[in-house]
Amino acid sequence: MLQSFILIDEFERIRRAPSTSSTPYKLDASPAIRKSMPEAVLKDMGFRVYEATHTKDISIILPKVDAVLLSVEPEQVEPWRSRMLAHRSLPIFWWCDAHTFPSNECKLDAGIDGLLGSKMSALEIHCALLLGVNHFFQRTEWQQEREQLLSKLEERKWIDQAKRILCEIKHISEAEAYDFLRKQAMNERKRMVDVATSIVKVYQLLQDENKGGRRR
Repeated sequence: MLQSFILIDEFERIRRAPSTSSTPYKLDASPAIRKSMPEAVLKDMGFRVYEATHTKDISIILPKVDAVLLSVEPEQVEPWRSRMLAHRSLPIFWWCDAHTFPSNECKLDAGIDGLLGSKMSALEIHCALLLGVNHFFQRTEWQQEREQLLSKLEERKWIDQAKRILCEIKHISEAEAYDFLRKQAMNERKRMVDVATSIVKVYQLLQDENKGGRRR
């Protein structure tokens, strides 16, 4: 289960400021307001919270934590998510309140794993975290399967191209071309796709040279 968070809170100073204050960044919020802030809510529930105030803090803090909490505007969710994923893949939660989601017209990025908010009870937050972590693992598994599928499709493309070239050059069938690739890969102790890629690239290079020679 989650034990620690990295918190990106772009509204901390605004939340702390009294709404009637002429100095909006005066840090003298009431105890009730402070208690409803994301950092305080998580700490009251026993979580460790590391607040990142600069982008450079991310690489230092991320190895220490289990999840990310973004208290940012909806349009800032994706940029922050990308910054996090560039360092490490973690469950990403979004803090929902009047500052981060000021109206019903706001559009929320789908790349998060769950929502948290100051009006939620401790039980509701724990349930949201549990569901979010499960969603993160499912999403990660789906992404890995998608990447594997795309990789296989790319490999298939190279092999099919190599087979067509071999059929043309050697005047053999596709089955014979496939057997040739397989045996060549075994002999060279390489993957079949690597042998196929080499054949295609050499063939394309020779084609380009022939075209260049004819133009001269």
